[in-house]
Amino acid sequence: MRVYKSISDPIIEILDYDERINGPDRGLINAWFVGRRMALRDPDLVARIMDGELPVMAVKGGIKEEVKVDKIGSLWYLATWQGLRGEDLDIDTESEYSMVCSRFNVRVVYTFDLRKLGKSQDEG
Repeated sequence: MRVYKSISDPIIEILDYDERINGPDRGLINAWFVGRRMALRDPDLVARIMDGELPVMAVKGGIKEEVKVDKIGSLWYLATWQGLRGEDLDIDTESEYSMVCSRFNVRVVYTFDLRKLGKSQDEG
């Protein structure tokens, strides 16, 4: 399922937990709104992300040190990252996405596959 929201949409607070986390988007819209709110409070974080860093955040997918293996991250991280960058939310929940952290040169594959997310031992 493709989840899309335009960056021109206003930031809203989704108060109902079930709607925010368990809806058809599986919490991606909420994560994207979180990233947009973070961007308003932390311009230094935005600058790092715009430079291609994948910093550690509250959801799995950030890199804190150089490692020799690919890491696994969640699509919630990717949604938050898109919000921080001021981008449209545009994620296909059936796909995987990969990015390389510019700071540590570590590749991260973002997924909703719980088996892959559960096997990964990395933090962040």
